[in-house]
Amino acid sequence: MSRLELLKTIIREVTATRTLTREPEPTMVMNEPAQVEAYVAAGRRRGTLGTSYLFHAARISQVIQGAKNVVDFACGPATLLAEVAALNPHITFLGADLSENMLRHAQSHVESLGLSNVRFALEDITALPGLADHSADAVISTMSLHQLPSRDHLRACFEQVTRVLRPGGAVYLADFGLVKSLQTVTFMSQMDAPNQPGHVTEDYERSLRAAFQLEDFKHLAEETLPAHVRVYTTFAVPFMVVIKTRDHALPRKTRRRLAYMRSRLEPRYCRELDDLRRSFSLGGLRNDPFRFG
Repeated sequence: MSRLELLKTIIREVTATRTLTREPEPTMVMNEPAQVEAYVAAGRRRGTLGTSYLFHAARISQVIQGAKNVVDFACGPATLLAEVAALNPHITFLGADLSENMLRHAQSHVESLGLSNVRFALEDITALPGLADHSADAVISTMSLHQLPSRDHLRACFEQVTRVLRPGGAVYLADFGLVKSLQTVTFMSQMDAPNQPGHVTEDYERSLRAAFQLEDFKHLAEETLPAHVRVYTTFAVPFMVVIKTRDHALPRKTRRRLAYMRSRLEPRYCRELDDLRRSFSLGGLRNDPFRFG
């Protein structure tokens, strides 16, 4: 997104009255084989989605330092989870998802990477009967909450975060936020359209339209999540929302690795990553994990 395009988007969103209403996904389980394959392929190429994963992997790594075990709510095919696990080999991870197809891809992926600190469970993130109270040092979830059918399901998910988390534990929840304008949704979903299959672009647009409003995240976080979480958004236009606990210092080796991973991005995706870093920084999210020196 160029600076001019970003400025136009900000002006449009700030001046617009709300016209979009949430259009939730028909099901909270992505299990249809073709859809799953497309989602996996989009995340594992270092395109727009993969670049977003790198941003969240870095931010998650800051939040979970000091944890021994972490639960990933709706881990999907574990593309991001595997990246986080590789950056934090001293931590054990449990990926929970309700899609058997996603978990098959997830298990195959971590095995192909030789990761021994990740396991998986078929679980509904609004209930999680297989997880004991206060059994997790940290809970994470990235870009999956919009698949929950309703605000009540989002509330139930947040209640499960609090139930399974030990007192004082770490939290990192990230998802899209519902913007005001259909024009903004179309613009954002088309940003990487020339470089990806059409069905991936369509899925991205559906995800943006299925997002919860920022007010939903704020109200439910205040009502159900631990008191030490904070809500952050991208600057001016809350197209992405992060709910998290405080950061911790990263090991020097991890910071060096993140700087290297950023340097290996194609120029256009490096710019996208830097735009996302800048937008969240202007929105109040500090301690940039990609700064190394």
